[in-house]
Amino acid sequence: MAEDNTEEARQVIDALNQVEAIDDPVERAVAVSQVLKDYKLRAPKLRDFQREAIVLLRAQEVSYRQIADRLGISLGAVQNIERGHGSAWGTKPRKKPAAE
Repeated sequence: MAEDNTEEARQVIDALNQVEAIDDPVERAVAVSQVLKDYKLRAPKLRDFQREAIVLLRAQEVSYRQIADRLGISLGAVQNIERGHGSAWGTKPRKKPAAE
């Protein structure tokens, strides 16, 4: 399995824990909104980082299972990301309707 977390990832997780710990529900909701808005902007770039690592490791003939373990994601996610899909079903492009 992948390392617990890099220092940078640990800092992000700690910051998210601090957002969850905000006592005032309105203030907490504002902070959550800011986090989600920023994540929406960053998500494509973050997925590109994963895909770049997967493509690099596949070029080195590392198995899908080994990549999944190393990155801490599922085997199916590795395969989907390599194909250019996100790791969730909702990010796969829809099939075009059949021509009439």
